[in-house]
Amino acid sequence: MIALDLSRLLSRTRCTTPTGIDRVELAYARHLIGGSAPYCFAARNPLGRIGLLPAALSRQFVAGLGALWRDGAVSGRQQRLATLAWRLRLATVFGERALHDTLRDSVGGPVYLSVSHQNLDRALSIARLKAATGARFLCLIHDLIPLEFPDLTRPGQTRRHQRRIETVAALADAVITNSAATRDALLERLRTEPQQPPVAVAPLGIDLPDVPTLAEEPPYFVCIGTIEARKNHRLLLDLWRRLAVELGDPTPRLILIGQRGFGGERIADALQTLRGRVIERADLSDTAMAALLRGARALLLPSLAEGFGLPVVEALASGVPVLCSDLPALRESGGNVPDYLDPLDTEAWHRAVLDYASESPRRQAQLDHLKRWRPPCWATHFAIVERLIDELC
Repeated sequence: MIALDLSRLLSRTRCTTPTGIDRVELAYARHLIGGSAPYCFAARNPLGRIGLLPAALSRQFVAGLGALWRDGAVSGRQQRLATLAWRLRLATVFGERALHDTLRDSVGGPVYLSVSHQNLDRALSIARLKAATGARFLCLIHDLIPLEFPDLTRPGQTRRHQRRIETVAALADAVITNSAATRDALLERLRTEPQQPPVAVAPLGIDLPDVPTLAEEPPYFVCIGTIEARKNHRLLLDLWRRLAVELGDPTPRLILIGQRGFGGERIADALQTLRGRVIERADLSDTAMAALLRGARALLLPSLAEGFGLPVVEALASGVPVLCSDLPALRESGGNVPDYLDPLDTEAWHRAVLDYASESPRRQAQLDHLKRWRPPCWATHFAIVERLIDELC
């Protein structure tokens, strides 16, 4: 029996544009619903304990949230989901014993599975669940960025992430990471621990809808990701200010897709001065985003730190070239296809954007490499996870 924690998804009904971690938890929920392995859903309740979620309502919620992110907030869907999430959270208040009974009575070894960082800093609730049920604890770590780059993260996040890694060290029976880069960073943090859980690298899949290109006036570039300090949007805005002076009206547009996060408010003035040339889209559905991505000259990702390159994979799978930072995690995701640039080298980004704005040999060379690239898939990811679970049980 696998008990998947849905705490993060229950908190995301106000969000119409999901983050990468949101997508991962949803993919796991869908995989369990569509598979043959026995499973249940759980979440941490307002009392700080982990309780069972009603099966039918959980499946309804997962389907509704997937539809919200695919198609957008239509016909009161968002409000209905918020109400459903509230009912599910309320059910967990009385569901701790039900979860314990479900796991104890299951055939084979029970597994408590957490694939977001939600609640990993709350070791007591996980320890209580393990002690009461004998469940193995398996978690997915997405990155170690708050520990490696504390100046790029929200205040307090570094200490919170440290507590998460302490929970992993103390309680995890095995760990999944999205990349070898994340695995190596995690093992470095765990190297002084007396015991280290086994760590499996399982690259993430993608599930963007297959849609035609959106009718947008070319040329334009896209940048996908939460608008926050570590994503280095400032470089792009400074570059577009320069391009506007150099090119005037023919300046290609830049479309920023994602919600604002830590430090995002600092670019408000720059966005105002670049209105019409730089467009911020915080509310795109997956369908609209996929269509917009397909028509772009390239995806731009000048990040300062990444644990995985989900936008890179999404762009390449859509046949779109990528200009991104030269980071180990992004090289794992993109292989030899993208143009990798120093995230602090403004001149290199300037030359690359000018090249990719036209049908240059440089852009054509990447398109030629792209023909031989194959994206990671969820089937491969879950095969790795299932082998890890079999070894645990």
